[in-house]
Amino acid sequence: MDARSERGAGGEAAAAAWYAARGFQVEARNWRCRAGEIDLVVVHGALLVICEVKTRRGHAFGGGFEAVGWEKQRKLRQLAELFLADRAMTPHSVRFDVASVTSGARGWTVEVFEDAF
Repeated sequence: MDARSERGAGGEAAAAAWYAARGFQVEARNWRCRAGEIDLVVVHGALLVICEVKTRRGHAFGGGFEAVGWEKQRKLRQLAELFLADRAMTPHSVRFDVASVTSGARGWTVEVFEDAF
């Protein structure tokens, strides 16, 4: 695994820990199908959250949340439908979050934008 992949996996683990600390259960990490991949799916009661995780080394190129444009949003909505069909789930509500994770000398900083789109 190269440094970029390791950083991405570390950022996803940090985001999963952020949700777990708030009472969410991790339903899936890196769920894949032919159409693409969902980084993180978490559940809290009847709420299902699809989370796109963007990990950066710093802020030189902006926050990770800025990298989730309308095309990625459209793709995540499509993937969410496929995920729900695959798992035969019917949650009361679905929310789309973006986790902007930064790695630094002091560890991971996680900023979650709830209901981002």
